[in-house]
Amino acid sequence: MKPKRKLPAKKEKKILITGGTGFLGAEIVRRLIEAGAKNLRVLASSVPEWMKDAGIEPIEGSICDAETVKKSVKNVGAVFHIAGKVSRDNDDAALMNRVHVQGTRMLCLAAKDADVDALVMASSSGTIAVSEDEQIFDETFPPPVEILSRWAYYASKYFQERTAMENFSGEGRRLVIMNPTLLLGPGDERLSSTKVVLDFLGRKIPYCPNGGLSFVDVRDAAEAFIAALDRGRNGEKYLLGSANMSFEEFFGRLERLSGVSAPRLRMPKLLAVAGAAAVESIFKNWRRASPVASSEVEQAEHFWYLDATKAKEELGFSPRDPQETLNDTIHYLRENFLGDAIFR
Repeated sequence: MKPKRKLPAKKEKKILITGGTGFLGAEIVRRLIEAGAKNLRVLASSVPEWMKDAGIEPIEGSICDAETVKKSVKNVGAVFHIAGKVSRDNDDAALMNRVHVQGTRMLCLAAKDADVDALVMASSSGTIAVSEDEQIFDETFPPPVEILSRWAYYASKYFQERTAMENFSGEGRRLVIMNPTLLLGPGDERLSSTKVVLDFLGRKIPYCPNGGLSFVDVRDAAEAFIAALDRGRNGEKYLLGSANMSFEEFFGRLERLSGVSAPRLRMPKLLAVAGAAAVESIFKNWRRASPVASSEVEQAEHFWYLDATKAKEELGFSPRDPQETLNDTIHYLRENFLGDAIFR
């Protein structure tokens, strides 16, 4: 009688994190490692040694490359899709659409073919919560298409959401869309999100805008993303934010925590936007980088207020005191970009 053939051990499916080396992606990776996850794979243009040393499988390449994406989803059960291109410059529209829309479509189709069960995707609160007044938005509000279409970044994120819904959600698969607001906290090595605080500390903000912003600690956002893998509902969006503040209040808090004086100059919205556009046009004619970006000025004249109750109730989202987030952001930027010595 022939001995029974021993079947190979079934391999545990991987968790893929696209863009796992960015501000939010790296924080998600750290927290998964701390939780004891051993089956992680990171897709990024370059994966740092500390991740490789922690046992993470690196896939180095682009979310826009079909072969790389196909390789990255092999034997994967769940995906955190964090890869993206952050830019406030509308001249980068083609690149952002390529990454957010085409890259997401490629990933969704490859993930579907690979029988991936769940995809948690990072979008932006700006696809829901932005207005010209101080209205506070939740997930029940329709996308403010007329406003967000003015800015290439938010338009690309809006179409990214639609692309994911059309190409992955349903038929036993689960798609959860996360909509964090401005991410602050320590660890933003590329200044993709915390530059507004760095500019404040460097006294590069000439006036106080009339609008308001929302922000959330990257550490709390990462915890919510991880919770969404198990608790997020298919096809649902979740706004993540810990505080809504006017720029006057925001700069006032930064002043008290940092000792750097907040900008006192105020000007009407129309004058601020028109002036920034004129300065930018002049510098473009000179083929030089403008000291102001008209799109950033226009965005700062809007309000980005949101209500994160849904994420708190369904995902257990529990943001820390905003004061802690601001203090840790200031400390990180001074230590890594400005140097503590100049403040002594």
